[in-house]
Amino acid sequence: MTALPPSPPRAADILAERLYDEGCRLAFGMPGGEVLTLVDALERAGIRFVLCKHENAAAFMAEGAWHRTGAPGILVATVGPGALNGVNAVANAHQDRVPMIVLSGCVDADEAQTYTHQVLDQSQVFAPITKATFTLSTGAASVIADKAVTIATEGRPGPVHIDVPITVADTPMAPGIPTRRAPAVPVIPAPAVLAEMRAHLAAAERPVLIVGVDALNQGFDTRHMDMSERLRAFVEAFHVPVITTYKAKGLLPEDHVMALGGAGLSPKADAILLPLVQRADLIIGLGYDPIEMRTGWRDFYFPGIQTMIDITAAPNHHYMHQATVNVIGDCAATLAALSEGVTPRKTWTGGEVQAAKSALAAAFPRDDTWGPAAVIDVCRSTLPRDTLATADSGAHRILLSQMWECYAPRGLMQSSALCTMGCAIPLAMGAQIVEPERTVVSFSGDAGFLMVAGELSTAAELKLKTIFVVFVDASLSLIELKQRQRQLNNAGVDFARHDFAAMGRAFGGTGHTVSSREELEAALTVAQSAETFTVIAAVIERGAYDGRI
Repeated sequence: MTALPPSPPRAADILAERLYDEGCRLAFGMPGGEVLTLVDALERAGIRFVLCKHENAAAFMAEGAWHRTGAPGILVATVGPGALNGVNAVANAHQDRVPMIVLSGCVDADEAQTYTHQVLDQSQVFAPITKATFTLSTGAASVIADKAVTIATEGRPGPVHIDVPITVADTPMAPGIPTRRAPAVPVIPAPAVLAEMRAHLAAAERPVLIVGVDALNQGFDTRHMDMSERLRAFVEAFHVPVITTYKAKGLLPEDHVMALGGAGLSPKADAILLPLVQRADLIIGLGYDPIEMRTGWRDFYFPGIQTMIDITAAPNHHYMHQATVNVIGDCAATLAALSEGVTPRKTWTGGEVQAAKSALAAAFPRDDTWGPAAVIDVCRSTLPRDTLATADSGAHRILLSQMWECYAPRGLMQSSALCTMGCAIPLAMGAQIVEPERTVVSFSGDAGFLMVAGELSTAAELKLKTIFVVFVDASLSLIELKQRQRQLNNAGVDFARHDFAAMGRAFGGTGHTVSSREELEAALTVAQSAETFTVIAAVIERGAYDGRI
């Protein structure tokens, strides 16, 4: 039998091949008829399509995978309600600086002139919450594919949306050389600026580093020396304490003597860290993006009395603070260049750094008999050092972000800019798909868990072994606490207690309900050898976060 000649690539194939070349191996979503060609093209290119139960969760799974691979996440959504279901998670990717390619099916332009069913301007919907939005065309399919990848990944990363018309996806393409733009190279400041920065460093007796998401993201670039190694070398050479945003936790291992943990959300932590920062004579913002921070970090230092150097991936258009020296460039390369020719000196000779560490430990004690802090303490001490954790939004996230020590970058994944609920479970699943043998634990409040409980069926279908811990107090704890602080009547924050362990079993996993340290430790031990996912419902008292965050 004579073999048939290979069919010419379709426009959808051109797009899929460019994503494969970028390292993408997973796509997440829920298909409709309008994206069947896209799904087929992704699979043919070697990108596995993972069927999820909701597009919002699918986008968070895509983010979780990106945290482990460095390749942009891919969300696939059909026309209309499918695309709009993903809006929340796409907005989260935009604010949390996550490179994501959002592929949506759409009705052909000619058809849309006389056909209105499910037709809306999806590009207009996504324009404010993405870095760019395109409509795939046959004449520029290769260009659009390359633009989407480079825009999503360069500078400050973020999502890019591509509407894919039905007939365009299927259109055969003439052979041609794929469009590939040369990657941008890392840059450092001009010599005169570097000289000024080095003079500030050489004179500093109380320097402090505030490290943020730009430094974390630039650490994914394999052309650079690992960001963590550069940071550690600088810190140890110049004796500089490090405060991170929640995203950047673990860039310096948090058991390091100069690590002061995460900041920006807990008033208890900020009451310790902000006074230390305000005593510094030099503040270095390394990839510090204040989108994660609360209002206490607006204009947080004293210009003219203190010096601040900002090294970021994008210009300061936020005006949360103003720096003495603004550098738009590569964090790792600039940090290395900054240290050249500068003689280290003794810093913080009054023991202020160790005093701050001790105060933080006292502010977030681990010796509770039971409660949310005890849950976190048992999980951190029982699970392996390299465990990957995710946190949903709510009171537990504030406490967790202070108490959960990270020893490597991306050890704790969360929505820290948009702060959206329902993210922890799919984030953990996306990471677990990439590293199936790694211990991955998700922390959710009971309300956030209920938002995405249906994805437990996806976890069962994928045979994931993720551990899902739920703080069960039958309340929107953080909102209820704010309600009481404002002396408002209790309304709309309490709900019934549910059997979350039974939900885990119903969806094909195992489930445990615990109300003591001993029960939790036993459940975690069993979960680590289970052949399926585990739901652990940790029952705590209402009001358990009072005075803790």
